[in-house]
Amino acid sequence: MKSSHQIELTAGIFLLLAIAALIFLALQATDRGVVSGGSYEVTAEFTNVGSLRPRAQVNLGGVTIGMVERIELDPATFDARVTMRISDRYDELPEDTSASIVTAGILGDQYVSLEPGGSPEVLVDGDRILFTNSALVLEQLISRYLFNTEGGDN
Repeated sequence: MKSSHQIELTAGIFLLLAIAALIFLALQATDRGVVSGGSYEVTAEFTNVGSLRPRAQVNLGGVTIGMVERIELDPATFDARVTMRISDRYDELPEDTSASIVTAGILGDQYVSLEPGGSPEVLVDGDRILFTNSALVLEQLISRYLFNTEGGDN
């Protein structure tokens, strides 16, 4: 009788360890650690952010240097204000850095791509990126092409 209880206890402990391991792996596989350690926030305003979402990557030269913290609508200009959290390891970005919303592949996720400028001054916490390129929306491009070519042949 005693060995039956030991087997059940051992199986229960093994099951708990397996569940703990799965939870650990799930937490490690998520993209929660894009910006570890110190960081600073910068904002940029876009007329169209497409399908950009919070927690999207912020890349510089193909390297992830931060993530999108939040996206809000500016009530005065009706532009989308994107707040990005950049790792302190990249604290030498020139103040004339430009930001573009690009798509990974043809139909992939959208992210913010930064292009450094040449200014000797650097971005600091709370600064605003002035030079932006909004997201290209595939449906808008197709409709512009269709409506522009319909009247041209007559």
